[in-house]
This record gives sequence, structure tokens and C-alpha cells, in this order.
Amino acid sequence: MIRRIERDRHRFEEIVRGRIKQDLKRHITRGELIGRRGGELVSIPVPRIEIPRLRYGQRQAGGVGTGPGEVGTPLGGEGQPGEGSEAGEGEGIHVREVELTIQELAGIMGEELALPRIQPKGAQTLKSERDRYRGIKRSGPAGLRHFRRSYREALKRQLATGTYRPERPIVLPGRDDMRFRSWTPRPEPVANAVIVYMMDVSGSMGSEQKEIVRIESFWIDTWIRAHYQGLATRYVIHDAKAREVDRETFYTTRESGGTRISSAYRLAAEILEKDYPTEEWNIYLFHFSDGDNWGDGDDESCFTLLREKLLPVANLFGYGQVNSRAGSGRFLHTLQSHITAENLVLSSIADRDGILQSIGELLGKGR
Repeated sequence: MIRRIERDRHRFEEIVRGRIKQDLKRHITRGELIGRRGGELVSIPVPRIEIPRLRYGQRQAGGVGTGPGEVGTPLGGEGQPGEGSEAGEGEGIHVREVELTIQELAGIMGEELALPRIQPKGAQTLKSERDRYRGIKRSGPAGLRHFRRSYREALKRQLATGTYRPERPIVLPGRDDMRFRSWTPRPEPVANAVIVYMMDVSGSMGSEQKEIVRIESFWIDTWIRAHYQGLATRYVIHDAKAREVDRETFYTTRESGGTRISSAYRLAAEILEKDYPTEEWNIYLFHFSDGDNWGDGDDESCFTLLREKLLPVANLFGYGQVNSRAGSGRFLHTLQSHITAENLVLSSIADRDGILQSIGELLGKGR
């Protein structure tokens, strides 16, 4: 019976997941989910799911093939043209709230986009202290008592004192014979990652463009975090000059003036060289812009920084270009024609409806 219940429960969960997938784009682009943690529950509205079951009709109500009538007469009588239900009489559309964690919703997103699992690179030399029961001591809780060691100590004591009788081999451990497991910290390798987000905050990047970047980077964060025990994030904004800011400033700052993308790439390279050795960290870089870059020769500076500083150390460099009426959209095409690398991924984001597709493009290599 338990197996049958579990099978039915799993089947119901798969049905619910299927309903969520049908409207995944709307769920993913909900701005109110931003800031939630992986284990926090969120409510996802799904249409009511009817479970098939037998229903008994009213007694003395007749049935199919009973009572007066001619062949071809509609069951239930003939309806009149133009007639409809009065307000409030008909059954409405039922919606239920399904609670999922952010990480579960990200997992559904990964299934829908067929995102591969991320394979951390490098020797993973960072160490994490983890307790292991590898020692023995003379005191401790009963739950950690080591039976074999205690028996051995009691046997040794009885043999040494001559109280052991081979014809009646009874060994009774005393208080001094008791031995208990103890733990010792043991360093273990862990895989850590850092994400450096860069964004153009010049006047052509409006509030809608920043909201698209905010939503997309949240789900990128959530997906990458599921593959690493530790995740650090750094934020760089730029117009003609780049600077590092906190998360809140990253998504709310808007400035005017020209745009020099190379300033952001140069600052990102300095942050990585200073704080994140490549042999110890898995590095992810994401840059969002509307495609403007107005500095004379700045495109060439970007290419040099990418080839020499950023692409050689990064698991992945993703460039997402957000459509803007004020932006030229030129930089994406420039990158396509000048840089070719396995860990460079380019994506064009037309509007909110393009967020899901863009996430699939940026994370689809599983690097």
C-alpha cells in the first residue's frame, strides 16, 4: 500500500511540474521572487488538477436509454440561442497554490532548458573543515560507545589479572574498559566559485533594461549556486569609467555620459588577480549592456583584455545584450566577428519574454 501511495504521489508531483513548465516563462520573470534564498518556499499558482474518480448519480434520476424521447434528441433538452448562465451560477476556474523552493523552481527551469550540470574545473585546492569519527577516547556519550574496542579492553584486563576462564568465556566490560568514538577535524577539498557581474549604467540603459538584468542574474546565481558549496559575487558598473559597488547599487544606479566597456573588463581582471587565484576558484563573468561603446579604439582594448586576462581564467564569460531604443546594439556583432572561444557565450535579450531563452544560451554549455 505504501509503495502505491508513493507512486501516486510521485505521479501527481510530475503532473504539477508539467503544469508549471507550461507557464514557466511567466513564473521565472516574476520580479517579486528576486532576493529569495534557495530553500525558501514560494507559491506558484497552477490550474486546478482534477483527479479522475467514479461519481454516483441521484437515485430515480433515470439514465441513458430510459424515458421518453426520439432518436437524435439531445440529452438534457435543447438549448435556446443566446441563452447563458446568470452571473454567479457557473463554475469558475479553480486555481491552487503549489509551494516550491526557489531551488526546486530552478531545477524545473534546468529541465525545461535542458541545462547540463556544471562541472567545476581545476584542482579544487580550497579546504573545508569537516568532522570525522576517526579517534577513540575513554569518555563520551553512550551513543558513541565503541563496542569492539570496549570488549577488547575488558578482555585484556581479565587476561592480565587471571580472571579470564576459557571454559566459561564471559567478558564483562567495566567503566575503565569503555571506549568511545571521537571526532577530529579533517580538511576536505571543496569547489568554490565567484561570479563577477558587469553592467552598463549609462543613460541608454533604462529601468526596464535593468529589471531584465536583475531577473536574469538572479536565476543565473541560483543555478550556479546549486553546483558549488561556496559562491561569491562581485558587482561592477560602468559608463565611461568603471567602479565596484554593492548589489543594491548595481541594480539601481543610472548615469549619463559615454560608455567605455574596457573600463569594466580591466577592473574585473584586477579583482580576479587580487582576490581569486585561478587554481582555487571557478570563475564566471557576465556582462550586460545595450551594445554602445563610444571610446576611440575601445573595442580593440576589450578584445585584448578578453584574450589575455579574462577568457584564459574564466569557466564562462557571458555577454548579454539588452535591447534598448537608445542603444546601438553594435557591440554584440563586433564580438561575434572578432572573438572566438569555447567559454565565450553571447546572447541577445529583446524583452522580458526573452529572459528564459537567454538563460538557456548563457548556461547551456555546462562550464
